[in-house]
Amino acid sequence: MTAIDTENRTAVARTDLDAVAAVAAAARRAFAVTVASTAAERATWLGAVADALDASATELIALADDETRLGTPRLTGELARTTAQLRLFASAVVEGSHLEATIDHPDPQATPPRPDLRRMLRPLGPVAVFSASNFPFAFSVAGGDTASALAAGCPVIVKGHSAHPRLSARTAEVVATALAGAGAPEGVFGHVTGRERGVALVQHPEIRAVGFTGSLHGGRALFDLAQGRPDPIPFYGELSAVNPVLITRAALDARADELAAGLAGSFTLGAGQFCTNPGVVLVPAGVDFAERVAAAVGSSAPVPMLTDGIAAAFAEGLAGLTAHDGVTVVAGETTQQPGTGSAVVLATTTDAVIADPSALLAECFGPSTLIVEYADVESALAAVRAVGGSLTATVHAEPGEELGDIVAVLTEVAGRVLFAGWPTGVAVSWAQQHGGPWPSTTSIHTSVGVTAMRRFLRPVAYQDAPDAALPPELRDENVLGIPRRIDGVLTVP
Repeated sequence: MTAIDTENRTAVARTDLDAVAAVAAAARRAFAVTVASTAAERATWLGAVADALDASATELIALADDETRLGTPRLTGELARTTAQLRLFASAVVEGSHLEATIDHPDPQATPPRPDLRRMLRPLGPVAVFSASNFPFAFSVAGGDTASALAAGCPVIVKGHSAHPRLSARTAEVVATALAGAGAPEGVFGHVTGRERGVALVQHPEIRAVGFTGSLHGGRALFDLAQGRPDPIPFYGELSAVNPVLITRAALDARADELAAGLAGSFTLGAGQFCTNPGVVLVPAGVDFAERVAAAVGSSAPVPMLTDGIAAAFAEGLAGLTAHDGVTVVAGETTQQPGTGSAVVLATTTDAVIADPSALLAECFGPSTLIVEYADVESALAAVRAVGGSLTATVHAEPGEELGDIVAVLTEVAGRVLFAGWPTGVAVSWAQQHGGPWPSTTSIHTSVGVTAMRRFLRPVAYQDAPDAALPPELRDENVLGIPRRIDGVLTVP
């Protein structure tokens, strides 16, 4: 079948529903190879994909700019991030600590007596990945979910996003060709399109886990499908976040203009189309911080948004906020032009937020921020608790301020707590955590950084197994040279 991308007037192949079953069956056959593959082999596959993407950069960036209007500089950086994270995973799988290899030798004197037990993490099986609209490289066909699943030893089937269909199709071709050239098994990577195909993928019995980045509504629907299967499977969804920021009075007294400029740059970055956008900012009452932010933004021309649907949702969210009795429009146009977004600064109080959190603390995906004035830190923290789960939470304070209570609450609601700077921008590293309590994500795991692999691995223990029957990672001789915990003691070669 063929679908027409109405915005770009381009014919895009749509996967037949019957083909989803064929792609899933191929992934299951490939799993018999990937589950037994070595870390060095998977590292080679990941490196080959990174090299192929770099070699195709000019073509892919031009396609991405045509379909997303994000601009060459942003897309060039995003593609570089994408290939860097592929290479990071290639390095990490060889290092081996992600496997949590653990050996407990037998101890007949223990209570109860302990047999020989050896445990490690093993790949789940074929994984479905849903591309995101706002990161056409880093969270798309060859993005972090795909990279981490392949690194873990799981075949991947990507559901391409309708916001950049030609880019998705071409990226999939580059990835598939690179994997084949590097010796990866047939079926280790697949690509499907169309909403119904995505639903079929989640429900297909060969799929053992799902990675998703997108809207709360769409993600919740797929999450329910994954949980409603005869054999429920993990659904790792990144869905919605307002990412609260708390600024102390001392910080404002010391550097109000600097903070205003930083916030303005953060919430307008990329037309506000970042999941880490600082949507709610708590400041002491009786200051002119909202006006300073408005001045830092200046006159904001409308910017094309990724899709007409995202623009319409942003306009609808703004309409709901600005219609609220407790909200004041400090700067910006409350009526947005179709297909675009322009910066809007709003203001309210903690009393209004606590009285009606569902109306004032919903994510408004686009270039807006809500400045919330608080009378004291206790009321500010009550408002932060009302926010609920977020990907990030930030505090701006001065040296020497007591932050214990603030940090405790921010840690309760977010997966990443910042003490300086602004949350837009997510480093890809071993220590990164990109995930938080519901509704920011559906799990406790990260979708960015090395431990993103943990989503697609499951623990298996071997009891009294002969050495030859064990995986190489758990045999007596550590031929792979990986970190292991032996009789409770972490050993690093």
